[in-house]
Amino acid sequence: MSPIVFGIHAINALLEQKPTHIEKVLISITRTDHRIKTLIEKLQSHNIIIIKVNKNQLDTQSRGAAHQGIIAFTQTDLLYKENDLKNLITNLKNPFFLILDGVTDPHNLGACIRSAYSAGIHAVIIPKDRTAPLNAVAKKAASGATEYIPLIRVTNLARIMRALQKENIWIIGATEKAQKNLYQSNMTGRLSLVMGGEEKGIRRLTLEHCNELINIPMMGATPSLNLSVATGICLYEAVRQRMFQPTIV
Repeated sequence: MSPIVFGIHAINALLEQKPTHIEKVLISITRTDHRIKTLIEKLQSHNIIIIKVNKNQLDTQSRGAAHQGIIAFTQTDLLYKENDLKNLITNLKNPFFLILDGVTDPHNLGACIRSAYSAGIHAVIIPKDRTAPLNAVAKKAASGATEYIPLIRVTNLARIMRALQKENIWIIGATEKAQKNLYQSNMTGRLSLVMGGEEKGIRRLTLEHCNELINIPMMGATPSLNLSVATGICLYEAVRQRMFQPTIV
């Protein structure tokens, strides 16, 4: 069965970046608003098959997820490989990567990718095992960002981290075990930020391959933040530093 993508933002992004990957689109017969009409016009301009169906059929296809009345059937994603990362680094002056270690919730994966794209991350790196699939739920949570930012699945994350360090890329891991906070860290150079999974955080071996560990200061009684929220906080501290670093005379 073809992979599906649902949600207006996600399908708009797919249409802009990879229109030939869309095989057909199902649209609820009850949706007649301007947003859907505009999207239908775009789909028709690419000669994509459009089928009007009952909402129940969309609910079944999306397994009850919030599809916004539209589902696209697509070709299988062409995922980036480890060699693509090396080529990417070669063409970047100041690389900025996000490593997600053990993120098992597709919604969190998509939300992190969305934040990464907004923050100017050049690629998101994830291990092949113990990671959520890039499915329709993840793509909807990413709000189209998965069509713009490279997602690189790697077999051995520790090996990739060593390879990044050989390219003079500083690796910072976010963990509550750290003795310093993110505001005490220098994030202006060649950087990879590592965020851990929802329950156990960054795995031991991954932690051992980080150059530096940081935490997010917690002022209230809540012991931790949602993963995607924590990722956004760390990413945008890096963005702040990288955009507003003082000029060296």
